[in-house]
Amino acid sequence: MDQLNYGILDKTGYDGYVLKDAPVKVLQFGEGNFLRAFVDYFLDIANEKAGFNGKVALVQPISQGLTELINKQQGLYTLYLRGSENGSKIDQKRIISAVDCCLNPYDRKDYDKMLDIAVSDDLDIIVSNTTEAGIAFDPSCKFDDIPAASFPGKLTQVLFARFKAGKGGVVVLSCELIDNNGKELLKCVNQYIDLWNLGDEFKTWVNESNIFCSTLVDRIVPGRIRDPKEVEELEKVNGYHDELIDVGEIFGVWIIEGPKSLEDRLPFKKAGVNVHVVPDVMPYKHRKVRILNGAHTGFVLGAYLAGEDIVRDCMNNEIIAGFMNKMLGEEVIPTLTDHLDEKDLNEFAAAVKDRFNNPFVNHELMSISLNSTSKWKARNMPSFLSYIEKNGKLPVCLTMSLAAYIAFYSSDIQELNDKGLVCKRPAGNTYVVSDDRWALEFFYEHKDSSEEELVKAVLGNTQMWDRDLNEIEGLTMAVTDNLKTIREEGALKAYSTCL
Repeated sequence: MDQLNYGILDKTGYDGYVLKDAPVKVLQFGEGNFLRAFVDYFLDIANEKAGFNGKVALVQPISQGLTELINKQQGLYTLYLRGSENGSKIDQKRIISAVDCCLNPYDRKDYDKMLDIAVSDDLDIIVSNTTEAGIAFDPSCKFDDIPAASFPGKLTQVLFARFKAGKGGVVVLSCELIDNNGKELLKCVNQYIDLWNLGDEFKTWVNESNIFCSTLVDRIVPGRIRDPKEVEELEKVNGYHDELIDVGEIFGVWIIEGPKSLEDRLPFKKAGVNVHVVPDVMPYKHRKVRILNGAHTGFVLGAYLAGEDIVRDCMNNEIIAGFMNKMLGEEVIPTLTDHLDEKDLNEFAAAVKDRFNNPFVNHELMSISLNSTSKWKARNMPSFLSYIEKNGKLPVCLTMSLAAYIAFYSSDIQELNDKGLVCKRPAGNTYVVSDDRWALEFFYEHKDSSEEELVKAVLGNTQMWDRDLNEIEGLTMAVTDNLKTIREEGALKAYSTCL
């Protein structure tokens, strides 16, 4: 079967939106599945709905990557967005035509092409997702390296070329999964300016003429379809072979921190996509961490002990779903309303329920359970403490989730080995708890403790919580009672007592 390109696409009779020729307005560091299912998808919609009329030049951030494949397909690839919306199964296909080409800057010709784009009058946006480790200052990089090994070093080379050509500044949208990603990237660029002695005038231009935006990205992207039979069936329907098929969930939101004027400069608002310019990205990060991630950590440990294995199945269990809904609606969302609109929070929570019910994703509870000690502290504890501060009483569901955490880490402990803490599920099978070694050793040391002794020791472990939670009035007794219910009557019965 012929491989996808514009000529082959024409032969198939594809009648969806396609933009073959347009100026390159976006330089994107990163060519992987996530950016192609997220940023490039939004830009493709902007071309169709907002008249953006702009292409993206991808830059391979390391020496190995997808440059050859992407260029062979002339930047085209098939994107499937799959999931659930308002309880309905969604499976959307779109040919993405926003990508112009991919460059490997470790090849001198492509490096020069990257700098040609850097000095273009058309360029206005630079995007990156070079993994969490990508935003780092490496003092071994030299200005004359082709290219600089680090991503901030490459970006400095690009910006310096643009500055020397007398061109205006650009909008830099950092998508790496670290806090304040835009600010951290700018800090690294400034370090390279100093290291390479590029001058105060350039430094002023970088900091005053360009806009470095911290952003929050949210879309699960499984990437390639791994079932060869499914790929074969899809290609028969499509009429072409695609080496770059990409798959993401239907939900996607991009929060960009920047001045209000960016709404007009960027094409997303006019395109009607779920991309928003806000003055501060952190409240939206709290929304994601406490509602989406907090829901996972809040219910999955007890749900696993109750016999469930997949997130989607939990959403079809009235007690578990009811427990999660009450936890979010009555205990988590009210702690976030000082900075975000309650309607927005409830809509996000509703989308979370759809995402958990995704018929295309078998999200295993055990994969979510990894490192639950630090996860509960980061995702659930802020809501837990804020609720107590606001209401002067314990949140019923979050308190139960803390008991479920203890129960999961102490369920009929068999042994501690190199893989982790081996426990036994009430249903009979063993499972392995994975976490920091010190946390696993703590629970193993307390495997023969009574419920009262175990709860008091866990709540008093300041290495876990940075404080002694026993000092919170009524908490030790409540968690102890909940743990006894989980162990004696089962996690499902325990969750039902919260409803």
